[in-house]
Amino acid sequence: MNLDSEKLSLASPPIAALHPEVLTAHDDVRVDEYYWLRDREQPEVMAYLEAENAYTAAQMQHTEGLQAALYDEILGRIQETDLSVPYRKGEFYYYTRTETGKAYPIYCRKQGSLEAPEEILLDQNELAEGQEFLSLGVLAVSPNHQVLAYSTDTTGAERYTLRFLDLQTREHFPEAIQGTAGVVWGNDNQTVFYVQLDEANRPYKLWRHPLGQLDGDELLHHEPDEFFYLDIDKTRSEAFLLLSLNSKITSEVHFLDANQPQSQFQVIQPRSQGVEYSVEHQGDRFYITTNENALNFKLMQVPVTAPAQAQWETVIPHRDEVLLEGVSAFAHHLVIHERQAGLPTIQIRQVETGASHYMSFPDPTYSVGEGANAEYHTPILRFNYTSMITPRSVFDYNMDTQERELLKETPVVGGYDRTLYTSDRLLATAPDGTHVPISIVYKQGIQRTGQNPLLLTGYGSYGYSYDPGFSSSRLSLLDRGVVIAIAHIRGGSEMGRRWYEEGKFLHKKNTFTDFIACAEHLIAEGWTSPQQLAITGGSAGGLLMGAVINERPDLFHAVVADVPFVDVVTTILDDDLPLSVMEREEWGDPYDKTFYDYMKSYSPYDNVKAQDYPNLLITAGLNDARVAYWEPAKWTAKLRSLKTDQNILLLKTNMGAGHGGASGRYESLKEIAFEYAFLLHQWGLAQG
Repeated sequence: MNLDSEKLSLASPPIAALHPEVLTAHDDVRVDEYYWLRDREQPEVMAYLEAENAYTAAQMQHTEGLQAALYDEILGRIQETDLSVPYRKGEFYYYTRTETGKAYPIYCRKQGSLEAPEEILLDQNELAEGQEFLSLGVLAVSPNHQVLAYSTDTTGAERYTLRFLDLQTREHFPEAIQGTAGVVWGNDNQTVFYVQLDEANRPYKLWRHPLGQLDGDELLHHEPDEFFYLDIDKTRSEAFLLLSLNSKITSEVHFLDANQPQSQFQVIQPRSQGVEYSVEHQGDRFYITTNENALNFKLMQVPVTAPAQAQWETVIPHRDEVLLEGVSAFAHHLVIHERQAGLPTIQIRQVETGASHYMSFPDPTYSVGEGANAEYHTPILRFNYTSMITPRSVFDYNMDTQERELLKETPVVGGYDRTLYTSDRLLATAPDGTHVPISIVYKQGIQRTGQNPLLLTGYGSYGYSYDPGFSSSRLSLLDRGVVIAIAHIRGGSEMGRRWYEEGKFLHKKNTFTDFIACAEHLIAEGWTSPQQLAITGGSAGGLLMGAVINERPDLFHAVVADVPFVDVVTTILDDDLPLSVMEREEWGDPYDKTFYDYMKSYSPYDNVKAQDYPNLLITAGLNDARVAYWEPAKWTAKLRSLKTDQNILLLKTNMGAGHGGASGRYESLKEIAFEYAFLLHQWGLAQG
């Protein structure tokens, strides 16, 4: 293969199909002519990706001025030197801060009061010196606040190295433990519990580690079932460690007294196929959220001393119209996270009296979630709130008096007037009559002429609810007249657990037809037109992009597919790939012909055909452990080979990052500016 720059014309895209000497070297060519792109050790593969990057750079060269202007706009709205709202844990106040010109946060604390001298725990900028990529995994201070456990990843592959820093001497302990995930401390300040990853990046072993020792680690649990992943956590009460073993549809939780870290874990309830549960501790009981005979989950309680299922008592029964998403326990209160009519809600319950109330929120569509709540003995709940027109806001809420205090609203430098924008909620109708919510935001004065540029996004997988939030970056689109919408399609949990069930396994196509219905509704109601409609989605949302443009390429003008999961069948058939086995409980088992045929019928890569496609920008991460770089690369190659239009098709691979793209905030903003420039050019707004 000859892909050097002297013989590759950047005016023409690289075509993988032109390299039979590579293809015929693989037996797989009869079923997958681009399978060879999986072998990153071959120089031809790297050359191919570099050639695609060079082609993308050449095709986007005319937008470089716009990219620079967008970057300056987006960065100009960010308060570069900033401070998070400190939270209290024991006698310390912990917070992060950023400094102008520095790409990463600095982790700090003060002892006793906010007026005390600052102590820097960890400066991520120093860790990142000389690194192209630096991601921080865990950051866990020992119960006596004297030792910091932290982990770093320098490739984007999400395999973290765990280290321990003495916060008094600023010296590291001798050990550096490779390939880790979660970490918690025992209450003796000497015993650490950490999770180890297998070769496929599955968290599968729990170890007990004596601080400062190079050997002597004790294996506490080895999870051999490849459908399950392991996690370790500590209750807010700091009384127990919780070992959770979860597949996509089944759970098992073990507990250990944190004051006796050398003791053994005890199971609460052994796993039962299809039964999920999670555990919170409060006082003398465990609270258990479970879906056993309760599609939308129910809340149970059980004595800590006898936690087996036979002793479980109902606190909140199953409700058809309300999804119970989880419970958070404080000394005297339960914070109950629910979802009703597609919107998140929070119920506060006083444990001793049983009295309860719901918190209220002002916007028609919004996101709300818990903030940093490290203290157990407190009536104060810290929560984060945002909507499509409300910047991320941090509140303290008194669960007794029902008073709330705004501590901080993320500043938008240069001023931001939310009254200039409108957010709303619409309903589209799917082919089977199901009403699908759409969250929408636009600048005041926009009329439904049918000619507005519109960006529609969605996800619709894993039960993830795509709640709307604010983005100061997005103002660069809104202020140019772009309407932005989120399709809350099946496969998520916006409308309850059934919403999820109706968008997975053999119902997965509902996810795609729901999205198409949302697009058609926006067109029919005069919000946009096919010539002005762009769509975007990442990861499983990238699968969504691929599926809908195979089905209805005429409906969309431009597409941005970030790290798209598009080679569904081949990936899930490969047991050696990260997460593939576990994915079978989301998409189906392709070794079962019924599932194989169904998955094959919508898998974007397998259904590329000779037809016109929209303008496409596809991204990948060379070190992506979730969606391997070759999925977007193969998809791009196949599209190049078969598509019948003259529309632009670009593949941009980050050669030094993983699933989340660049790690530093400035490089991340450049990636946003690049994608916005692509979209604005497609809408004819490159000069606007």
